[in-house]
Amino acid sequence: MKLIELHILQSFPVSCLNRDDVGVPKTATFGGVNRARISSQCLKRAARTHAKLQFGDLPFEGVRSRLIVPALEKGLAEAGVGDAREKATEVATALSKIDTKNKSGDEVTTAVFLSPAEIREISEAIAAGKEIKKAIKDAKRLDAADISLFGRMIANDSSLNVEAAAMFSHALSTHRCENDLDFFSAVDELKAVDTEAEDAGAGMIGTLEFSSATYYRFCALNLDLLARNLSGLEAEKMREVVAAFLRSVLESVPSARQNSMNAHVRPGYVLGIHKSAGQPVQLVNAFEAPVRANGSGLLGPSKERLQTELAGLKKAWGIKTDLEVSIPEKSIDEFVNALAAHVA
Repeated sequence: MKLIELHILQSFPVSCLNRDDVGVPKTATFGGVNRARISSQCLKRAARTHAKLQFGDLPFEGVRSRLIVPALEKGLAEAGVGDAREKATEVATALSKIDTKNKSGDEVTTAVFLSPAEIREISEAIAAGKEIKKAIKDAKRLDAADISLFGRMIANDSSLNVEAAAMFSHALSTHRCENDLDFFSAVDELKAVDTEAEDAGAGMIGTLEFSSATYYRFCALNLDLLARNLSGLEAEKMREVVAAFLRSVLESVPSARQNSMNAHVRPGYVLGIHKSAGQPVQLVNAFEAPVRANGSGLLGPSKERLQTELAGLKKAWGIKTDLEVSIPEKSIDEFVNALAAHVA
């Protein structure tokens, strides 16, 4: 398979980018020690929404939602289907199951990833008399590079599944990392400041957990699969999609607690690799033994470990690369253009 790999080192200050069910930053044990973690799902969501917002002229128009019945009803009505609501329910049932707990009948039980062109083609095919399941199967998604990149699963019909061309790993800190506590108080501005009450001026007090870490992030893009998923998209537009995807992965930051902790930072080091053949290989084992700062920070030693790991894999396993380019040695424009140029 033809591949583009991104190996990213990114240092975040005080942050809680990815929380568990009780609001605590996610962690994992690796190399026998606790690490800070950002889940692959979280990173994918950040990249996908960034692409949709920043590259509106490109086909990132997929929408994942349980509220698919109104969109289908609108598409069917515009296509001239008389019983649009009834047909929309039938289409939704073919994709998922109607949520009977929702009285409106607008929701299905599992979110479905659809694109506007897909809904339009399904609607027009049904209006022309095509059977619902065949109309769904035949619909194309050239306006939804995001579905092709990030994939989708339709439990009711596996033939409608789209295998993701992009592969994300969970980001792990390159070093040991423990969550810390932030005590906070919210001032009640109408309380008398000279009162002798123990909670004078405090409207609320509490604690939040956070971490600060240097993360290793890995993402790979299967160019062959992307080309199959977007069969019919012209080559130049495909290169633009890949360039936008690479930028989105590098520039996006998960949105959790950004107003209160504001951890918007750019990666400190990025290694981009193009392989004309082979398998994706992440370099996380460079950090199986946790990095130590020793008074000189964590990014520098992490970069050295990463480069040493790649050299070792090349020697031991014969891994071949066609192009290696890095940031900050190259600008973001030079970096993205160099990798996207390999897209056929």
